[in-house]
Amino acid sequence: MCAEYDALPGLGHACGHDVIATSAVGRIHPLERGAFDGVHLAMMRHPGPVDVAEADPFAVAHCAVDHRGRAAHAAAHPEQGRNAADAFTVAQVAIGLLRRQLPSGVRVHGVMTSAGEAPNAIPEHTRGRRYARAGTLGEPAELQQRVERCFAAGAHATGCALTIEQESPPYAEFRNEHALLAAYRRNAGALGRMFAEPGDPAARMNRASTDMGNVSQTVPAIHPCPGIGSLPAVDHQKEFAAHAAGPAADRAVLGGATAPALTAADAAADTAQWERLLAGRDTPARG
Repeated sequence: MCAEYDALPGLGHACGHDVIATSAVGRIHPLERGAFDGVHLAMMRHPGPVDVAEADPFAVAHCAVDHRGRAAHAAAHPEQGRNAADAFTVAQVAIGLLRRQLPSGVRVHGVMTSAGEAPNAIPEHTRGRRYARAGTLGEPAELQQRVERCFAAGAHATGCALTIEQESPPYAEFRNEHALLAAYRRNAGALGRMFAEPGDPAARMNRASTDMGNVSQTVPAIHPCPGIGSLPAVDHQKEFAAHAAGPAADRAVLGGATAPALTAADAAADTAQWERLLAGRDTPARG
């Protein structure tokens, strides 16, 4: 059973990780170091507004961006400055234009985390974070190169230096183990959990990226999303954080622990399925 324990800066548990941690018993670096060796089944839950059984997250690459210019007095000696905030602005505009040539299933988004402190001083240092998401693990790598060229354009236009660092290994898309997913649907339904209809906009939390996707590439896995009845609030909103401490979230904790446990028990009791899990998996890789 896998869990996420962290909260969001300034928002607290607006992504419901308190529910994840509580419903779990007891990912990329541990996976690479052998933590999942000998494991034949992995499961995780992530709360959302409504119940969704099947995970379909974007693969994602994460980068930290650093522009360094030269400080100067913005009124007295502007010609001596190299404006790092301008470099980031040029990059943001370039990325906005790039989006018009990207496939519909791609996401590029980020924030500027630091860009100067005084309006009369040309900013010499700008920092930001950027995510590039797509359907499969290979796509963000290519997309990231295009995004990096946008930041390089900002550096070139303003005479600033550019540093881009990968914040973590990329997250892979998710491979659902279909037989386990069917068992989870049965068990969660028997507990009174009602799944959202396909295409319901409230069900999109199953598209959120997760390094559990990397685990699923190696270990048979499922990653359902229990609903906490938060609508119209959705994940990463303050209102969602309030719902994540409410009665519906308490029920999601109980169901989020019981349904996967019953699913694991079903897999252990089904000789044919258990032998498949011991041998590998029943789900082919996407594409």
